Amino acid sequence: MIESVGAVELDDDLDRVDRPALWRFLSEEAYWGRWRTREIIDRQLDSAWRVAGAYETGTGAMVGFARAVSDGLGIAYLADVYTLARVRRQGIGFAIVDFMINRGPGADFRWMLHTATAHGLYERLGFVPPDGSYLERPSPLAPRASAPSEKRPAASEKRPAAS
Repeated sequence: MIESVGAVELDDDLDRVDRPALWRFLSEEAYWGRWRTREIIDRQLDSAWRVAGAYETGTGAMVGFARAVSDGLGIAYLADVYTLARVRRQGIGFAIVDFMINRGPGADFRWMLHTATAHGLYERLGFVPPDGSYLERPSPLAPRASAPSEKRPAASEKRPAAS
């Protein structure tokens, strides 16, 4: 499914995702998942229920991304949402999330996510803090995600080279 929004095209085609660009952002800029290796990110991408990429219409460059995990019936988790710094504050992040959760097969699902930033954006799309019935078991592999103001080390030096 492809949808044009301003100067970008939103697309949920997994084959269109620029894997080296995704790896570069998630391993060097994202605060939330630098513990992951390239292999883990590739496996997460390959097993994603749906992806949403934002691509500049002139160049085709991927400037934003989101990934979802789901049972395909009623519940989904939104992950790895980002836009490149040079295109932020143009509504592209909102468009990516809206495309993912409202313009596709998961429009009626219960959506969840973790984030230390952009709460206002997600609230505009209907996200609210969980109620008292929500529990979570954190992964022993993933350190607590810290907000961008807290310095985090980059991913392990043993990262596979970009392909």
